Amino acid sequence: MSPNGSDRSSRRPVRRKLLQALAAGLVLATATGCTSKDFPRLGMPTPVTEEAPRILSLWQGSWAAALATGVLVWGLILWSVIFHRRSRTKVEVPPQTRYNMPIEALYTVVPIIIVAVLFYFTARDENKLMTNPKKPDHVVNVVGFQWSWAFNYLEDVKGSPRPSKPLRDNKELAAIPDRYLAKAPQNAGGVYEVGTPATRDPDTNNPGPTLWLPKGETVQFVLTSRDVIHSFWVVPFLMKQDVFPAHTNSFTVTPNKEGTFLGKCAELCGVDHSRMLFNVKVVSPQEYKAHLEELAKKGQTGYQPAGIAQTDHAKNAETKNK
Repeated sequence: MSPNGSDRSSRRPVRRKLLQALAAGLVLATATGCTSKDFPRLGMPTPVTEEAPRILSLWQGSWAAALATGVLVWGLILWSVIFHRRSRTKVEVPPQTRYNMPIEALYTVVPIIIVAVLFYFTARDENKLMTNPKKPDHVVNVVGFQWSWAFNYLEDVKGSPRPSKPLRDNKELAAIPDRYLAKAPQNAGGVYEVGTPATRDPDTNNPGPTLWLPKGETVQFVLTSRDVIHSFWVVPFLMKQDVFPAHTNSFTVTPNKEGTFLGKCAELCGVDHSRMLFNVKVVSPQEYKAHLEELAKKGQTGYQPAGIAQTDHAKNAETKNK
């Protein structure tokens, strides 16, 4: 056997093993049966709401798709480097491939398919997450302002005077469209919590006011601003939403884990943006009710001003309901 023939036959097992390794890596990256609980969170915090695992799953799926694409690209690069190196072929200029329509079509179609699949799952999950229930268990108006937060609990609380007029006629809530106010009890006198950058949670000493939520019950947040654009972000909720002046945003969560969690403004809103911190305390429904009654005893009844009145054209931007 010639030396060249011997070299060629000795390379075949190496080539075969490389292909097998690449195929195994691709299968491990894309075909595992891991759930969102089993698969690494890839930098995401532990979810604390019923909706958050959907976001985590989308995040993990995007990483898996990126990893599979990366493995394929890295494999092709290594293949070219190892098996088409000049020292191996002794060819000064290898054969050039031009105007290969099947390959060019593949390079065009495959990225379109990848983007279309990612778009489908993103749109599906966004549509699910942004659909509010017709009748949530609780409605909380989150008010952003420079440089802290106020939380209006649109609740019928013992100790809070019941208004003689519906919520839509309350001047403090005039910035909120009727479709959101209609989901709260119409005789809700309500209570509120308002903070400053110097406010601290009495239990954890973390900066910012504290928003209380009941475990296992749906809470719709109605987001309004008094001045500039802010962003309401509770870190372990795995989602955030902008808080606009003259426009109302909303989303719903169902907390399923008790504890105190950190929140912050995620939109650069001015010189003290970094001090716009708050806390979220998830407790039992009984503790939640007792806390609202405690706010009423402190005299924190009624509502804080919700913000700038919504413009007419924005009122047509309806939020989906289940």
